[in-house]
Amino acid sequence: MQAGAPVEKIQEVPRFRESPRFSERERVALELAERMTVTGEKVTDELFARVRRHFSEAETVELAAAIALENFRSKFNVALGVEAQGFCVLPGFASAPDPR
Repeated sequence: MQAGAPVEKIQEVPRFRESPRFSERERVALELAERMTVTGEKVTDELFARVRRHFSEAETVELAAAIALENFRSKFNVALGVEAQGFCVLPGFASAPDPR
């Protein structure tokens, strides 16, 4: 959001495939993130080919690294009980209930 992404666009992320707010490049990046994050999903050769049509080799490595880092942090924070620090509170999004 600090880079200027409007709240309305962020709220559309769950519907990135259908939302006109996202470019094809953004859709491919979000699909890569989804496939790297959801257990049991795979990054197929077809998806990787689409990623490479939109991103250079260096950009692809950086994108995959950023996604992997966020996945690491999410697992690490949950395991250690690290709560959200309130840096990115979005209007209309309720915080998740404590699973304990």
